[in-house]
Amino acid sequence: MKRSVVQLTVMLSLLAVATVALAAGLPVTTPEQVGLSAERLGQIGKVLREDVERGRISGAVILVARKGKVAYLEPVGYRDKAAGAPMTADAIFRMASMTKPIVTVAALSLAEEGKLLLSDPVSKFIPALASRQVGIEQKDPATGQTTLTLVPAEREMTIQDLMRHTSGITYGNRGTSQVHKMYPESSNWSSLNLTSAEFVERLAKAPLLHQPGTTWDYSLSTDVLGLVVEAVSGKPLGVFLDERIYKPLKMTDTAFVVPAEKRARIAQPLPVHPETGKPYVVPDPTVPRKFDCGGGCAVSTAGDYVRFAQMLLNRGTLDGVRILGAKTVQHMTSDHLGSISRGPNYFTGIGYTWGLGVAVREDNGLAPTPGSAGDYYWPGAYATYFWVDPKEELVAISLLQAPFGRHYNQLVRHLVLQAIVQ
Repeated sequence: MKRSVVQLTVMLSLLAVATVALAAGLPVTTPEQVGLSAERLGQIGKVLREDVERGRISGAVILVARKGKVAYLEPVGYRDKAAGAPMTADAIFRMASMTKPIVTVAALSLAEEGKLLLSDPVSKFIPALASRQVGIEQKDPATGQTTLTLVPAEREMTIQDLMRHTSGITYGNRGTSQVHKMYPESSNWSSLNLTSAEFVERLAKAPLLHQPGTTWDYSLSTDVLGLVVEAVSGKPLGVFLDERIYKPLKMTDTAFVVPAEKRARIAQPLPVHPETGKPYVVPDPTVPRKFDCGGGCAVSTAGDYVRFAQMLLNRGTLDGVRILGAKTVQHMTSDHLGSISRGPNYFTGIGYTWGLGVAVREDNGLAPTPGSAGDYYWPGAYATYFWVDPKEELVAISLLQAPFGRHYNQLVRHLVLQAIVQ
């Protein structure tokens, strides 16, 4: 009898380890083996559980990997609080703008094949976006009325402009100018309400907000980049990403639509904002879109996304599969703004510049969050977040579904980095 109990206990322990390893997406280790403190990592779950209990968030999944191994993976709170469903390590999250780095990598892989150049004009692949004009608003001091003047673009936007958000395109919800009002408000809105042809037509009719290459302005540029990938590859974006990135990296739960058999794993936000009482509005990831929006429509898990991030940390390769060349990853994670204006909407934070698809840290200091020069990151609108620190050989994934909860990005970064002891 005792022998049976021991055998059962061992089997359950092995099953638990196997389950964690599967959800983690990488080999699993103890924190101390990779220079982290298990005790100090425990502070992450403690802080987040307190916010779950206070009704601030529904739940979260936090994953920390160092030296290529997962040292911490913790689901906290509820996957769906309204249903009383606890959070699981393999929960599927709306990644929002964490889609952008993936699409950028896809486009860079085409550049490595010689099928496009970063200096190519976008109109080479999407002719409707040629011969653009730039809108300049001027206010009459006598009448107070604002007029919009259109001037020719001094040069065409390029593929590089799309990757670094210097195309002159904008998001309709990031300003109140006459130009902003001509643009779709977001990636999600566009892909749910417009076909790709209608989306391009809408952009073609709107003037640019800035001269191409002169100002960083977060925008629909990566959605356009996704359409460039489709034009070059001859395949829908989702199909190309699956073939080029997801399958090679064994990212089995990353896609634009959650299939029926996985719907029970979707993470849900609280029904209403804890402070304003207003309903949280997030897209339904089970509803097919009219086109695959490269700017913000993918879903994924912590275990899937850590494989993508680890591939970048490994300079383009993982488990013997190479997605990008090492020099391409170096180029992607370098400064691409230089003296280019950061613009009024620059929100990557003090101490960060922009690479291709990711924000890149310029120095150890300056930023309000700790980190290392050369680390890079990007978040999503629903409080998803990842960063890669090459100097510390560290990857961290923080997944919540809490619109307007982006302060958790900084909070989790602090909590992760304070656990480094070696």
